[in-house]
Amino acid sequence: MESIIKINNAADISVIVLYFLVVLAVGLWAMYSTNRGTVGGFFLAGRSMVWWPIGASLFASNIGSGHFVGIAGTAAAGGIAIGGYEWNALIFVVILGWIFVPIYIKAGVVTMPEYLRKRFGGKRIQVYLSVLSLIIYVFTKISADIFSGAVFIQLAIGLNLYLAIIILLSITALYTITGGLAAVIYTDTLQTFIMVVGSFILMGFAFAEVGGYEAFMQKYMAAIPSNVSYGGAPVDPACYTPRGDAFHIFRDAGSGDLPWPGLVFGLSILAMWYWCTDQVIVQRCLSGKNMSHVKAGCIVCGYLKLLPMFIIVMPGMISRILYTDVVACVVPEVCQRYCGTAVGCTNIAYPKLVVELMPNGLRGLMLSVMLASLMSSLTSIFNSASTLFTMDIYTKIRTRPSEKELMLAGRAFMLLLIGISIAWVPVVQSAQSGQLFDYIQSVTSYLGPPIAAVFLLGIFCKRVNEQGAFWGLIIGLLAGLGRMISEFAYGTGSCVAPSNCPFIICGIHYLYFALILFGVSAIVILGVSFMTKPIPDVHLYRLCWALRHSKEERIDLDADEEQDRADEKDNESVNEENQQDAGCCRKAYNWFCGLDQQKGPKLSKEEEEALKKKLTDTSEVPLWRNVVNVNGIILLTVAVFCHAYFA
Repeated sequence: MESIIKINNAADISVIVLYFLVVLAVGLWAMYSTNRGTVGGFFLAGRSMVWWPIGASLFASNIGSGHFVGIAGTAAAGGIAIGGYEWNALIFVVILGWIFVPIYIKAGVVTMPEYLRKRFGGKRIQVYLSVLSLIIYVFTKISADIFSGAVFIQLAIGLNLYLAIIILLSITALYTITGGLAAVIYTDTLQTFIMVVGSFILMGFAFAEVGGYEAFMQKYMAAIPSNVSYGGAPVDPACYTPRGDAFHIFRDAGSGDLPWPGLVFGLSILAMWYWCTDQVIVQRCLSGKNMSHVKAGCIVCGYLKLLPMFIIVMPGMISRILYTDVVACVVPEVCQRYCGTAVGCTNIAYPKLVVELMPNGLRGLMLSVMLASLMSSLTSIFNSASTLFTMDIYTKIRTRPSEKELMLAGRAFMLLLIGISIAWVPVVQSAQSGQLFDYIQSVTSYLGPPIAAVFLLGIFCKRVNEQGAFWGLIIGLLAGLGRMISEFAYGTGSCVAPSNCPFIICGIHYLYFALILFGVSAIVILGVSFMTKPIPDVHLYRLCWALRHSKEERIDLDADEEQDRADEKDNESVNEENQQDAGCCRKAYNWFCGLDQQKGPKLSKEEEEALKKKLTDTSEVPLWRNVVNVNGIILLTVAVFCHAYFA
């Protein structure tokens, strides 16, 4: 690594310390004031969130430091097309709020695999999905976020990578493990605010440095590094010249680096998987007070997603203009010297901008924003992963756990996840993120499409049954793993030294591959379903789009299990009445872990029914329904306009 500008002035350090104190204070306040002692409280924030924290939290869970490092880096290398990734979401947050969430709420579920269990019956799909989601979390989200956060810390403070990671994870873990979802949502809101303000300030400095938008477009096209000979021979100009179509989102279908059919259709499948069926995102929506709040939250998130193009993508390109030799290096030895990676240094585009351009004090703020975005992504993932584990996997191992045991299992599992993530860092470091951000996208496009197909068909086609869904998932998974493993084995190579993976395996662009995989999974699901017998309607009321308004009693396919659990609860409450009072230390420990809830009066059957009705209620006040609907239409129009303007 070249010279490291250490953050060593009083202004920066005091800003960082102050920032962390505020975050802890907000987390502790949320922890003190909300109900964390029940499964619904810890994992769903007690269904009491209003629209603005939902919107901010959706945005913050989505934008991690991986975005700042990865998207700005890809933009420095290839122009604005990567911004299309962010804008695609504008359409899908609307689909999430208007189509998917009402179904999930009516089904009365906490996790996505639980929805599939109610919809298809059987346990194998639920377990498959839980395990696959956990694998995807560890290999893409957690590792990439930790890695990119570490790149920042290294560039700015010069701490040892592992030390930085451990400090960071311990602060994060402290308030996720103790506070549950409410703490996560409120701290997210705070961090989103700081992230957006800080990045806007940086964008201002960057454009001022370049000399405005027109100058930015001209200078970017001329940003060519000075050292372009490798091993005595000149490097192919295509490797270091900015792309001719750098300022277009839609690129040639054959030769483009992000071909337009892939960006329109392939990416939509990944976006549907991510925005509409991913635990991290949907869990934020399920915690909404009522349907109008959820929709309004989705709209807020949609408008926030307009920003990354201007606050992440363009500054990444400006970084290439200002530090051409470092950010756009092509010669492996030179790159190794600048940023410790032979493949290329585009990943340090954004951190470099922060460290070089920001004045004292503000630089500290931006660094804390990076740590914030890292922490908010990690807290979201840890909370959702432990929900998946306790609700879907743990309850299979222990058939009759008490509420207390579930809470402890969730917290213990978080500690395990943190251990795994730290152990995975060296792998990420050596995979080196010259390829890592592409890996996130490509790993997602090898594993996500079958899940998207199952959810889409499960909601819109009531003929689909358990056998169809299961075989669709398995065949999709095998195809995706085949491609992913062969790509890992051959390596992705760099422009100077391409990998020798056969075209038939690696030659198909990953967005096209996502399309093909989605098609194959859908065909298998439908084919097998039509060959086996359908699920009777009595099990499907309010679980499919066609039957979403039905008033009849639904007999869940897992009804017998639910009944066992209810009987279990009655026995347990009898046992607990016989326990004596706990000592002081025990009380403090219980409060810290949110276990000591005062036992409310036992609910009668009628009250339980009423509570259940409230939790599965999707009715809206007509006035607010119209307000959010109009806003949703405006948001879609804005999305179309943005795509057209930069096409």
